[in-house]
Amino acid sequence: MDGFTLKHVYEAQQFDKELLDIVFQTADEMKADLASGDRRFSQSLQNSIMASLFYEPSTRTRFSFESAMTRLGGKIITTENAREFSSAAKGESLYDSTRIMNGYADVIVMRHHEAGSAKKAADVSNIPVINAGDGAGQHPTQALLDMYTILDCLGKIDGLNIAMVGDLKYGRTVRSLAYLLAKYTDVKIHFISPPVCRMDDDIKEYLERNRVAWQEEESVDAILPKVDCVYMTRVQKERFNDPSDYENAAGRFILTPEKVSVMKAGAIIMHPLPRVDEIPPEVDDDPRARYFEQAQNGLYIRMALLYLLLG
Repeated sequence: MDGFTLKHVYEAQQFDKELLDIVFQTADEMKADLASGDRRFSQSLQNSIMASLFYEPSTRTRFSFESAMTRLGGKIITTENAREFSSAAKGESLYDSTRIMNGYADVIVMRHHEAGSAKKAADVSNIPVINAGDGAGQHPTQALLDMYTILDCLGKIDGLNIAMVGDLKYGRTVRSLAYLLAKYTDVKIHFISPPVCRMDDDIKEYLERNRVAWQEEESVDAILPKVDCVYMTRVQKERFNDPSDYENAAGRFILTPEKVSVMKAGAIIMHPLPRVDEIPPEVDDDPRARYFEQAQNGLYIRMALLYLLLG
């Protein structure tokens, strides 16, 4: 589509409102195409190969990317766990792995355990690199599908009141989402987390530079009746060096049905998944619970990105 100028997708800051509109419009087309059964795009990437290079576990991101490529007619080469079952286990550098993949594929979708790894790969790659999560750094495609979900459910992003709850320090999804929310006007963000999981200062400073109002809260209860969107996150045990820090943070914020009942009727609940105990299954049938719809939107957004980068 005319106007899409990115070669790689490695961080949320790459997207301005024009690019976001292009991605969302293309995702709408993919969603409508699949719903109608017309499959106008089903062979659009039939001559392309995607390398799925995941050094960390993944369910939604990996399978939605692989499904997206398949639904666009492309092919996939993949490994179950690149950290263990690729030459990385023998000490091969990310630089060498990226250069090698350039000879085998037309696009690399990569999840890595080190923050900044996707940018390093993009810097040496002649084919597009898409960041599917880099440690505690960023997850730009998740942020895109999150924004798409908010827009689809609430009809706008300007003027919204959004709460981010849980692990904000290590949560790459909320970091990337904060960058994208800063593109809009009159947005207010509430950060609610255990002290050890507070949002890092770099995000707060970025929001201030872009005149986005934010504040830290001690309790989720006080803000639930006020917000349009509650974005829950899992406290990520695998990111903690000190087990006692994890024990002190886990289970602090649980969105029970009783808590949900005080939210606005038109508000939404989101979660990047997987969840542990922060949203009990009893909440799933509440009309405000949109996290499964959110996960489904990942397919349309990732189809759109692959199509825009390769089509």
